Amino acid sequence: MNHPISAQFSSIEQISNQYLSSNPVKNRNNSTDISFEEILKGKQSEEYNRQILENSSLKFSKHAAMRLTDRHINLTQEMNTRLENGVEQASEKGIQESLVLVDSLAFIVNVPNRTVVTAMDKNETLNNVFTNIDGAVIM
Repeated sequence: MNHPISAQFSSIEQISNQYLSSNPVKNRNNSTDISFEEILKGKQSEEYNRQILENSSLKFSKHAAMRLTDRHINLTQEMNTRLENGVEQASEKGIQESLVLVDSLAFIVNVPNRTVVTAMDKNETLNNVFTNIDGAVIM
């Protein structure tokens, strides 16, 4: 299976550049500003939140679960219980899309489906504007 090399190449470097690695190897020593301790705490937080979410009577959308992780929100069992109670109160009042405030956390919940749509901490709620809700419960 000898394939003749075209006469268009004048050097071995041109052949190498064309047929071998078209993307240069990137330096693998790219360091980030994240410490091992921060990564470990993040992974532990993810696992803790996963256990809380699995045992909750509420469903958490993928978006909400990602927000908990991305925003480093640790939802305790007590906070989850208060969130569940807030959703129950919203349901009793006929609310469809509710803002439920638990301590410094804000949750947007689709009440009929009992699904947490998103989660925010005090940093994201600074502007205090919430849209597409028809009720709020403060726990």
